[in-house]
Amino acid sequence: MFEMRDMTVRFSFGAALRAASLRIAPGDRIGIVGESGSGKSMLAACLMGMVPEAATLTGTLTIDGVDMAQASEARWQSIRARRAAMIFQEPMTALNPLRRVGDTVAEPMRVHLGMGKTQARARVISLFEEVGIPDPAARLRMFPHELSGGQRQRVLIALALACDPELLIADEPTTALDANVALRITDLLVDLSRTRTMALVFISHDLAAVARATTDIAVMYGGDIVERGRTADVLANPHHPYTQGLLAARPDPRAVPRDAGGRRKRLPTIPGTVPPLEALPQGCRFAGRCVVERSFCADVKPAPVGPRNATCHALAGGPE
Repeated sequence: MFEMRDMTVRFSFGAALRAASLRIAPGDRIGIVGESGSGKSMLAACLMGMVPEAATLTGTLTIDGVDMAQASEARWQSIRARRAAMIFQEPMTALNPLRRVGDTVAEPMRVHLGMGKTQARARVISLFEEVGIPDPAARLRMFPHELSGGQRQRVLIALALACDPELLIADEPTTALDANVALRITDLLVDLSRTRTMALVFISHDLAAVARATTDIAVMYGGDIVERGRTADVLANPHHPYTQGLLAARPDPRAVPRDAGGRRKRLPTIPGTVPPLEALPQGCRFAGRCVVERSFCADVKPAPVGPRNATCHALAGGPE
């Protein structure tokens, strides 16, 4: 349905996405994980045709066999909402504070589907019921500030579903929500994907949420997809050193690390931080932070290795 091949998004100061490839079929549930600045949101922007004008794109993005990588804004407007939709990170900034939420959700139906006001209102009520908003007829007349954080997130989900898209991209959909609400939102997205046979791309820092929501996973660092595979397999047995570092840094309240004297140990961390784009190594992006780094890693780009397509010289035995 959607296929990205060797997609690179380059700015004057560096590449935010480098030769990324991703295939999305109907009903797929794919998790995208990585630290802030790893390229997750830029990958999502490519799938929606929302890359900044200052960027240069190379590679292909085909939708049903038609390359959309260099498509005009008018072409993309025919894709957004109807074929692909996105839930943005922060409901309070994604929703217009001066518009009633019912009017916001009805707008794409009237623009893309040609619905009248009465028909669109009935559809909004139906969507609010589907995403679990109580008393939907009353809620559609409210402004965003009158709703709870979880209800605002459900409004954004209803907005994304307004034109029955085949692909739903959820960019950090549980950010700023408490644990119980985040769990319910995650389960809702999974249920919607299943009942609608709708592909879901779930972008998150929360590895527990990704494990719950997805069947496949792609791990990103520095604009590269460094490892991919079945979610359960990657989380149980990570191959790339970066994936291993991410999983080792997860806090587990059931198994607090302790030293020989019974004192709590600090959680392991990945040394350093993600460099800015202009400072990323030309070879392996993870060079400078990797515990198995070799002398040539920063200068030579590693090729994908094995069934996980893990990009690591240590796994490949060195450059060709």
